[in-house]
Amino acid sequence: MRDAAAQVLYTLDWAILVYFLVLNTSYLVLLIAASREIVRYTRRRPFARLDEVFANPMTPPVSIIIPAHNEEAGILPSVQAMLALRYPQFEVIVVDDGSSDRTFAVLQEAFDLVPLPRALEGSVEIRGALLGSYAPRDGTPVAVIRKESVGSKTDALNAGISAARYPLVCMVDADAFLDEVALLRVVRPFIDDPSRVVASGGVIRPANGSTIHRGRLVEARMPRSWLARIQVVEYLRAFTLGRSGWSRFGGLLIISGAFGVFRKDLVVELGGYDHESIGEDAELVVRLHRHLRNQGRDYRVVFVADPVCWTEVPENVRVLARQRTRWARGLADLLRTHRVMIGSPRYGRVGVVVMPYYLVFESIGPVIELIGIVTVIVGLVFGLVDLPFAILFFLVAFGYGIFLSWAALAIEELTFRRYARKRDLVVACVAAVFENVGYRQLHAWWRLRGLVQCLRGKELAWGDMQRKGFLEEQLTADQIVVDEPALGRHEAERPDEHR
Repeated sequence: MRDAAAQVLYTLDWAILVYFLVLNTSYLVLLIAASREIVRYTRRRPFARLDEVFANPMTPPVSIIIPAHNEEAGILPSVQAMLALRYPQFEVIVVDDGSSDRTFAVLQEAFDLVPLPRALEGSVEIRGALLGSYAPRDGTPVAVIRKESVGSKTDALNAGISAARYPLVCMVDADAFLDEVALLRVVRPFIDDPSRVVASGGVIRPANGSTIHRGRLVEARMPRSWLARIQVVEYLRAFTLGRSGWSRFGGLLIISGAFGVFRKDLVVELGGYDHESIGEDAELVVRLHRHLRNQGRDYRVVFVADPVCWTEVPENVRVLARQRTRWARGLADLLRTHRVMIGSPRYGRVGVVVMPYYLVFESIGPVIELIGIVTVIVGLVFGLVDLPFAILFFLVAFGYGIFLSWAALAIEELTFRRYARKRDLVVACVAAVFENVGYRQLHAWWRLRGLVQCLRGKELAWGDMQRKGFLEEQLTADQIVVDEPALGRHEAERPDEHR
């Protein structure tokens, strides 16, 4: 009996070892592809001439949509940061989705809002009753739409899309703000390839612990809490390995809801965001792929490695657990909704490669990972697994992951160098270890809970993320340094009238 159990455990552990090897090797392939894309992008960046994009009358105007539910702590700095963006023509639409705090009052006091009727298109379904629309008395390009909440962020986004007046819509979370030229950079693909680009996304980075002045990030710093530091590395690896790599292969499946730009006409053509989806951002992108492939249309969904959206990440374990459980449930729900695409050549690389990858390694992955770790530990305790195999297993499962995180950090350091202090880089390297040993296993448990919730069909809800808001530092003029490399040579030499 013991020999049979040992044989079963031996076979299972080797299968899971191979799984980890394939998983981390796929990350390595994405990392190599992403590094080539980032190097190509950074070489072209000094010649991007964003000043010409800024002055070009053909640059498409953008409607920035900010869904807000109980965002009193950070809504004002977020809107102020949007208004300070370098972009020729845009509007900011805040959708107050049934907030019970002072979200609307803060905006009303800051911008002297007055009631102003605003026509909303009827082609996108809005389930919550509209309570009114408001605009600043002085004509500042801000609109505030108030509506009743139906417990879904999707409804707030659809209200913003219906109110949008411009051909491109940019979705930004209420607890986030963009680099000064981020919108120019993320819209650039639409200008370079207007007939094919349908959606574009940028990088999301945690801003906890960084220096903020008037809605602008002046100096990026590592957060003080280790939980937030781990998320810095996690976000960096996810966007460097995942989004850049998949974009390089033409298989980008996710554009973050915190910062993404879409052609409004196509979003309206699809009927807006899906009310039944909890992972509304990824679901919209997948539906775009499915819709355009079914119609045989040539298109591109792209990721731009440089434009950065800074956001506040949870520093409380329970809050983070709710967030990651919700994300995992959204992915499982997406794969179930669009299961006809999985493995289908009709949908190209997205159907044949990307969707199966997300099913096996992202959605079902936590089940396999947790089983593997538990069986190896149990096998060691009862003498059913020898020590050399256990060492090999943990090197492949954890050591390989740490190497990939360090590689992503190296690429960041050699290209964008967002964190200028050496101490921050050392802290990030240590955080990369904790991300793979300890945090990754906890995250797998949260992802497993999300998968179970999807199978059980638990009711959707916004959820309370308990935002602290960004602490702004008062700086003198000589302390505020413009990031000239990020602007490009030609932009840095321009007069200050457009800054």
